[in-house]
Amino acid sequence: MTENEIGTKILDCAFSIHKEIGNGLYENVYEVILTHELRQLGLTVERQVSIPIKYKNIKFDEGFKADIIVNNKVIIELKSVEKTIPVHKKQVITYLKLTGLKLGYLLNFGDALLKNGITRLLND
Repeated sequence: MTENEIGTKILDCAFSIHKEIGNGLYENVYEVILTHELRQLGLTVERQVSIPIKYKNIKFDEGFKADIIVNNKVIIELKSVEKTIPVHKKQVITYLKLTGLKLGYLLNFGDALLKNGITRLLND
């Protein structure tokens, strides 16, 4: 399955969840439900995945944690805020660069219209 095919499934699930339970709950609520829904579709989903920093053949475990990684191909960072800010995009880009993955999504469930809270990010 390609990154784009996985992305389509992620967005379909996100829209369904947003429609069912609404916006503005804690991020963890959306993380648990989105993980469940994606697994129901047969996808491999990991939550709170450690992302180490690698530099000159040294691995630093003081890295970051991605909210969700799907099929070892797509990173999802969840927010539930009034408005995302540039540092949220930088967070996803950092995860993409450190993992070498190509596609990431910043999903803001705090937005009244989820379509306004979706940012698709690519690793150069």
